[in-house]
Amino acid sequence: MDKIKKFELMEKIVHELEDLKNSNQALIQKITKIEVDNIDLGNKRLEKDLPDMHQRVSDNLDTIASILEDFASQTDEYSSKNNIAALKEQEEISKL
Repeated sequence: MDKIKKFELMEKIVHELEDLKNSNQALIQKITKIEVDNIDLGNKRLEKDLPDMHQRVSDNLDTIASILEDFASQTDEYSSKNNIAALKEQEEISKL
């Protein structure tokens, strides 16, 4: 795989991880809303299961955030080390 294609794949993964992080944040918000709504309702099943669900999703969010931070840093380092901006510029010039 050439350097530009590898960098583009790395960028794609960073964006997918960001989407995954945002999706997990939305899940936490939805679970929290259900927990709050259930305060008045008092459904035993929701009281029993929602806190565990909340914790698991929260733990996953922490893991995703850590992976994203690390992988985004690796992507930036790869770009700098391989001068991806100049390679892309050269590729554009070659197309003309």
